[in-house]
Amino acid sequence: MQKMVAGNGLLFPIFGFASCVAFIYMSFGDFILTNHREQRELSFVERNGTQFMVDGRAFYINGWNSYWLMDHSVDEDRKPRVSAVLEAGAKMGLTVCRTWAFNDGGYNALQVSPGRFDERVFRALDHVIAEARQHGIRLLLSLVNNLKAYGGKTQYVNWAWEEGIGLSSLNDSFFFDPSIKRYFKHYVKTLLTRKNTITGIEYRNDPTIFAWELMNEPRCISDPSGDTLQDWIEEMSAFVKTIDKNHLLTVGLEGFYGLKNPKRLAVNPELWASSLGSDFVRNSKVPAIDFASVHIYPDHWFPHLEFEDKLKYVSKWMLSHIEDGHYELNKPVFFTEFGLSNLNKDFQPSQRDRFYKTIFDI
Repeated sequence: MQKMVAGNGLLFPIFGFASCVAFIYMSFGDFILTNHREQRELSFVERNGTQFMVDGRAFYINGWNSYWLMDHSVDEDRKPRVSAVLEAGAKMGLTVCRTWAFNDGGYNALQVSPGRFDERVFRALDHVIAEARQHGIRLLLSLVNNLKAYGGKTQYVNWAWEEGIGLSSLNDSFFFDPSIKRYFKHYVKTLLTRKNTITGIEYRNDPTIFAWELMNEPRCISDPSGDTLQDWIEEMSAFVKTIDKNHLLTVGLEGFYGLKNPKRLAVNPELWASSLGSDFVRNSKVPAIDFASVHIYPDHWFPHLEFEDKLKYVSKWMLSHIEDGHYELNKPVFFTEFGLSNLNKDFQPSQRDRFYKTIFDI
């Protein structure tokens, strides 16, 4: 949700996505087929300073994460769930859904091997975009995973290593190996220039897509200085913009501060967060990056901290990034993932309610 938050006499736009929402557990009832020929008219989302804009007006975001949309659209028995969740989101007044536009290697892979794609899975992504458009939902599409799920950077490294051209078997060679960077650029170009078989619109020309995300939660722990990841962000963000000047672009950061930002290190959860090779301010300042992203997971960061102390930290974490968005970046700050686990032995639903209220009230 985007809100205008007062602080030090200024108004800061902030945005948030619930990472786990009730959609997963809802019963959607009957599924109604969509007539894609009656397409909704949409305009591209733009940025003016710290504000998202559509047609010259402020664009406020209420959103959620459903990473599985493309994967489910491959199988006919699971396909109705995709339409149902998008329809439910629209009825709730939600406007943006964050989802994966990648599946590298493995089951239902979009990219089976470097430069080789499964048309069946590409048509599934076509379906996701067409359905989102029909329901007036925009998509934040992530291009690759830092984690191993759905392939991620590990799969790219394995491909290069298996072909005998990889410089290293180290996962972080994804960020500096020329062969792997060529793999990724080819993938990005293929994706952005894809012509949707349902709507007839190339992805790069489709305003249904709110923005592209370079990577989900990028980390380069082999270079704590952050230089390797910074170089990759600069190179890949510029590359994306040479192909697609219509859409906004973000990095996909968790929001941790790096070693070259000493004044903010105290805001990090713990010392380990500064050695991951990422830096919220430095990475987000890249000219081709249009807005910053932040994640909030106090359960993972502070497993032994009392709940009240977690809430205090969440407020500190958010306010720090909001200030950076205004004073350091002059860009929107998007809280794209946050959640409180119900797997903790002392979990109470009322705690999650308070956690969400803390976030939305800031």
